[in-house]
Amino acid sequence: MAPPGTGDLPRPVATADLSTADVSRPQGPRPASRSIPALTLVSHPTARRAGERLLLHGLLAGREVAVSRNAPDFTRPGEPLGLPLGDPFLSRKPVRFLPSGGGVRVIVDGAGLCTCAGEPLQDGREFGPDALARGVPLEFAGRVVVLLHQVPSTESQTSASLGMVGGSALLQAVRQGIERVADLDVPVLIRGETGTGKELVAQALHAQGRRKGPFVSVNLGALPKELAASELFGSVRGAFTGAQRDREGFFQAARGGTLFLDEVGEASPEVQVLLLRVLETGEMYPVGASRPVATQVRLVAATDADLEAQIADGRFRAPLLHRLAGYELRLPPLRERREDIGPLFFHFARQELEALGEARHLAPEDPFAPPWLPAALAVRLVLHPWPGNIRQLRNVARQLVIGARGQRCLDPDVLLPQEPPRPVVAPVPAPPLEQEGVSRRKSTDVGEQEMLAALRANAWDVRRAAQHLGIARSSLYDLIERSPSLRLAGDLSEEELTRCFHACQGDLDEMVKRLEVSGRALRRRLRELGLVE
Repeated sequence: MAPPGTGDLPRPVATADLSTADVSRPQGPRPASRSIPALTLVSHPTARRAGERLLLHGLLAGREVAVSRNAPDFTRPGEPLGLPLGDPFLSRKPVRFLPSGGGVRVIVDGAGLCTCAGEPLQDGREFGPDALARGVPLEFAGRVVVLLHQVPSTESQTSASLGMVGGSALLQAVRQGIERVADLDVPVLIRGETGTGKELVAQALHAQGRRKGPFVSVNLGALPKELAASELFGSVRGAFTGAQRDREGFFQAARGGTLFLDEVGEASPEVQVLLLRVLETGEMYPVGASRPVATQVRLVAATDADLEAQIADGRFRAPLLHRLAGYELRLPPLRERREDIGPLFFHFARQELEALGEARHLAPEDPFAPPWLPAALAVRLVLHPWPGNIRQLRNVARQLVIGARGQRCLDPDVLLPQEPPRPVVAPVPAPPLEQEGVSRRKSTDVGEQEMLAALRANAWDVRRAAQHLGIARSSLYDLIERSPSLRLAGDLSEEELTRCFHACQGDLDEMVKRLEVSGRALRRRLRELGLVE
């Protein structure tokens, strides 16, 4: 009997990146695929919107693309309809994206507060091809984070998620590889760094395959060589002392289904010999048996090891690699698909929040409430190297959720794994009180970000904020009126004020934080509406 996944099927031709097999790939040179700049939502006050995307097609035609609160629409990959960013704190004046050589130039021009890694883009900035390949996080109004990056112009979508979260081109290629090989009785070798989700891919292969038997997973690195034969192939009664009955091994337990051999690169030489014989003959001998038993499983193996280097060192058998790798799937590390970090983080966070009964934080009813995931923390999550990949991100999400249990928002200053300690910045003392109307600085010297920080630090008390900045109060009012990202209490509608009043249960300080307006002016408006005396 021919072993499963061997025989007449030829070894597929190797390709780069995601798979070492693609028999449908045409031979010879082909034109390079052109990339399209895109904006992918990393974080939004409405958490379910993470992963939505805007393709900047106009840049390829030499046109600028303008992005504001009300337009254009961001859509989830593969879906036809979407929504604009829509956050009330975003400016109606657009941030402009223009083609610039092989990169993109971002111009703010009074469109509100827009930062990149904490630095305001006051006069615009150009991001070249290398920056776009890495991904550039942009923060809008301190509430929404998007990733400026590139996607292939020939990107195609699969019909199902296959249990995997994310819409990046690299993950789509993995899904397509799974769909390509799932219904074939070909051994599959999954390669990727630790924590990239190799067992999840193996389960997807099983779910999409023709075999409907059980899925059985075994860690070969933890299999003692003395017990390897009986653990893998089982044993018959009387095979050794204490063997009172026949015992199934992993191969028999997975009969009619899939046997997942994890950490195959850690298998001992003895285990390698046993596996090679089974793969070559399609038969196995339970310990103590005199007759072989045909194997009825589909084999999927996984490793994060460099098997070719191990072969060169004599630690892994080349024939075993050739037998296991009837088809290869390579899983990309998380740092190479940063656009998936936002959806993955919210996916894991939702699981933990639901367990705590706090999932409401991810879908706030009040559009003016601060986002549960602070924008500054979302940027740090995107820029983190994630050496432990998805497994590490899941662990961090769990720790952050538990650490903020009972709170409305995550701590924006929490330290991430392997992240250097954040410098402690001493608070800047406010300048001494001066006679009203006398200023030590020109108002034109005060930038948007500095003004916003001073207002927040002084609980939106305009007088104290002006003293903090060293300018006249009247000058600060002028700056606020000219700012596209700030509002006066008089600009707030009756409906908005009433809704916020009830949401905050009449707490004026909390309303000031949410609406970001002067407390005195807010109290006057509330009196006009009869909400307070």
